[in-house]
Amino acid sequence: MPEILEILKYLLPSLVVFITTWYLVRKYFESEDKKLQQQRMLNNQNMITPLRLQAYERAIIFLERISLESLILRVNKSGFTCQQLQTEMLNTIRSEFEHNLSQQIYISHSAWEMLKAARATTIQLINNTAGKVQKDSPSLNLSKAILETLVESEKEPCADAIRMIKKEISQLFE
Repeated sequence: MPEILEILKYLLPSLVVFITTWYLVRKYFESEDKKLQQQRMLNNQNMITPLRLQAYERAIIFLERISLESLILRVNKSGFTCQQLQTEMLNTIRSEFEHNLSQQIYISHSAWEMLKAARATTIQLINNTAGKVQKDSPSLNLSKAILETLVESEKEPCADAIRMIKKEISQLFE
């Protein structure tokens, strides 16, 4: 029995030191792991934030480019008929949208949905207005009809989407 007590006298302090060391080393490695994860997140955020800003910028440019006033000024050519103007406007919207499809990765789902809704509303307004004018009349008739429809509705289809995107951008920096 005295031998067991003698062994315990040496073993217990060793065991306490071992457990304490194990606990401290474990806590140290957990702390280092957390620091590493935070550093990775910070690095990812530093890399992704410029991409997100660029995507929001491209989204606003897209919306500005498909806004009806801008679209009419950019696409309408002298000698166009209403049919040609309508076709050219729809092709431009489709082309612009396809060019910016990849931006949806970096912007929020709700912002992308607003962008798509603005595009759909713009296309619908063009098609509805084009249905009210003669297809072979000068494109100026369609331009006037679209602008009159805009004035009547008092709301540019892209305005809400632009406003929402600007709000999201400002929230990135809060």
